[in-house]
Amino acid sequence: MNELYREVSFDVGKIITRRYSTSFSSAVSFLEPEIREAVYSIYGFARLADEIVDTFHDFDKENLLKNFERDYYEALKFNISLNPALNAFQHTIVKYNIEDDLVQAFIKSMRTDLHKKNHLTQEETDEYIYGSAEVVGLMCLRVFVRGNDVLYQELKEPARKLGAAFQKVNFLRDLKTDMHNLERKYFPSTVINEFTESLKEELTNEISADFDAALPGIRKLPDNGRLGVLIAYFYYRSLLEKIKRTPAKLLIDKRIRVSDTVKLLILLKAKIVNKLNLF
Repeated sequence: MNELYREVSFDVGKIITRRYSTSFSSAVSFLEPEIREAVYSIYGFARLADEIVDTFHDFDKENLLKNFERDYYEALKFNISLNPALNAFQHTIVKYNIEDDLVQAFIKSMRTDLHKKNHLTQEETDEYIYGSAEVVGLMCLRVFVRGNDVLYQELKEPARKLGAAFQKVNFLRDLKTDMHNLERKYFPSTVINEFTESLKEELTNEISADFDAALPGIRKLPDNGRLGVLIAYFYYRSLLEKIKRTPAKLLIDKRIRVSDTVKLLILLKAKIVNKLNLF
């Protein structure tokens, strides 16, 4: 592959990440350069698919997603794509031997968003979260362990818990958009019940348990990725704590954010905790 085009392709993943998520981009910037670009490419792929199902309302979303999936597999087959984001992603898939079933699970969850508004059972929600978030964490884990399958298998379950916690926090943070704009309800309990303080407490306790289960895995991550993951971990836990302090009725009407000052404090905390092994 032409080296300049390869660099441009990975730059596109970096641009997508920075423009769509400054917080995640900040965390990724603390990864080692080689794996940093791989994680940017994973985020770039995931974000484009997510944009299709969430924002391209004036277009044929189903056809766009179908073509996006087709273009990815053609890129994988021929080792190149004129879509720079797909070009970078297929390179990462091959280099780090990322399983196709992870990609398929992700596409399946994206396709679910095209036709399912309400997740009526816990099994439906769990399957959706696995495909939309946990598999992304597993792709990143493949990058972090660099072919060490023993370590991958050891950290697989904590990585899934972390991905699930991130996604559930996103669900609570984005209640307004999901419920009012997209008319989606991902938690079965919110389909048949009013979103009350007791329901919020039940959900936030569940998320806290996911975070607790993920932390031992973060401790065992290789040095190349631990600080970046720890920054994201502290950022999302901070979001969760703010959600806990916000009345349930307000969560439906506003999107919870973390201030730039708090983000800076999180960064400093993560650096100290990581350097001194305080977790």
